[in-house]
Amino acid sequence: MSDLKKIAVMVSGSGSNLQAIMDHPLLQKKLEICGVISNQPEALALGRARNSGIPGIYFSSKKVEYEPLILEQLGEWQVDLVVLAGFMRVLSQDFIERCPAPIINLHPSLLPAYKGLNTHGRVIASGDRLHGCSVHAVTPVLDDGQLISQSLLEVSKGDTAQTLQTRVQSLEHRLLCDVLIQFAQDRLSFTQDRWELDGGHTSLPTRFYAPA
Repeated sequence: MSDLKKIAVMVSGSGSNLQAIMDHPLLQKKLEICGVISNQPEALALGRARNSGIPGIYFSSKKVEYEPLILEQLGEWQVDLVVLAGFMRVLSQDFIERCPAPIINLHPSLLPAYKGLNTHGRVIASGDRLHGCSVHAVTPVLDDGQLISQSLLEVSKGDTAQTLQTRVQSLEHRLLCDVLIQFAQDRLSFTQDRWELDGGHTSLPTRFYAPA
């Protein structure tokens, strides 16, 4: 019987964070990606998954039975964790409560700041000195669940929304893999509706990366 942790990844776009997970040598030994789910039929993430021998499944979010079908699929896979990595749909409270495994989300800001979309442009417009990304528990309130870990960087004077997006994306890859390593090694666990690290801590340390 395999002792690998089983995850499903939900994504709407290119899947660069999915690729980071698939390429990580330690996670290759500790995790099984049971499947990749997208609400976009042409999402590059589906091709990345299929090219690696992982089921890549499209469910149309325009259909009424969209969420029940995903829940059914997650149940069949018997996953231990659902990872939202650029999944651009808000999940209903019913979905979150019925999901057979806890759900985490990767968000491109230092939550609780800049919930929602266009985070990089809003940071530039506000003149903030620091920016980054967060992994948090998914709840019915958008981008409002328990913070699990964050990575941050300094905003450079010449940054635009596009350059900032590129720089933060490199943080996302490292941060998400870092969190998944802790999960795969049973150092990060979900009990009684809370994520806890060994020793009772409720979050991983913030990771600081100097500007490139």
